[in-house]
Amino acid sequence: MEPESLYNLLQLPGKVDPPAQEPLSQGEKKKFLPPTSRKDPKFEELQKVLMEWINTELLPEHIVVRSLEEDIFDGLILHHLFQKLTGVKLDVEEIALTSASQRRKLTAVLEAIGQSLQLEEPQAKWNVERIFNKDLLATLHLLVALAERFQPDLPLPTNVQVEVITMESTKSGLKSEKSVEQLTECSTDKDQDTKDAFDELFKLAPEKVNAVKEAIVNFVNQKLDRLGLSVQNLDTQFADGVILLLLIGQLEGFFLNLKEFYLTPNSPAEKLHNVALALELLKDEGLLNYPVSPEDIVEKDAKSTLRVLYSLFRKHKLKESMDRGSLGSPK
Repeated sequence: MEPESLYNLLQLPGKVDPPAQEPLSQGEKKKFLPPTSRKDPKFEELQKVLMEWINTELLPEHIVVRSLEEDIFDGLILHHLFQKLTGVKLDVEEIALTSASQRRKLTAVLEAIGQSLQLEEPQAKWNVERIFNKDLLATLHLLVALAERFQPDLPLPTNVQVEVITMESTKSGLKSEKSVEQLTECSTDKDQDTKDAFDELFKLAPEKVNAVKEAIVNFVNQKLDRLGLSVQNLDTQFADGVILLLLIGQLEGFFLNLKEFYLTPNSPAEKLHNVALALELLKDEGLLNYPVSPEDIVEKDAKSTLRVLYSLFRKHKLKESMDRGSLGSPK
């Protein structure tokens, strides 16, 4: 079995959650998301992309985020994510179990993030109080800012807007006001140019997918022939990570100790370990520019598998096999 992540350990009974939100005091304002905003497809897609990005970044540390609303507030995820993105070690306590220590840690992490993003607190669309109280809007603003700064090629859905309700406590009672909040920028021509080629391929030219697969299968088998291996089905044979790791080792000159991966994986966790290791190696070599979820590979998602294999194909294709010129990016 894989070791339990530190984050999962902190979910055990006994973890102290922040106190329940108190009623608004006079003159206080708070924003709320109505159910219709929460169910907006683009709003849900934004959360999914951000969550997959965080989980890909933190996978080597066995940290898994399942809810942006519930898992970010205490500073643990932000601490590890910030360190991974910047390489800066923060002098904060690793395990914060009490409400006071969690708030203290979150404050230190947000200060470091603000300095890195060069934001003054009044400019930021989040603060300690809002993040600590699991304010989803503030959390999304924070994560979008981090992604735009450190992962500018992350395919965030464009022009995500949500209707919010601002409640204010006045002498005459509660007053509500509706407004629209912008979470991501509007689409531009530049944004269109950075769309992932495989999204376009599967959407606009599905009849060409098999041709791309055939070219990559030929390339892969040329490289695996030295190991006495061959691939017939890209969608299924890479799902356990074994052939993928062996292929990367052949192409990139890695010696993979058998203790580092499972040669005959018998469980989904072992397959996930293998694929995660492979993606980390590709990322370290600067080959994987598009975020790919290890779970998608294990679940035999054709598009994700092609993305990974194409990153190797693009770098290592054999010149003598390209009689018709470079295949280039799928169009």
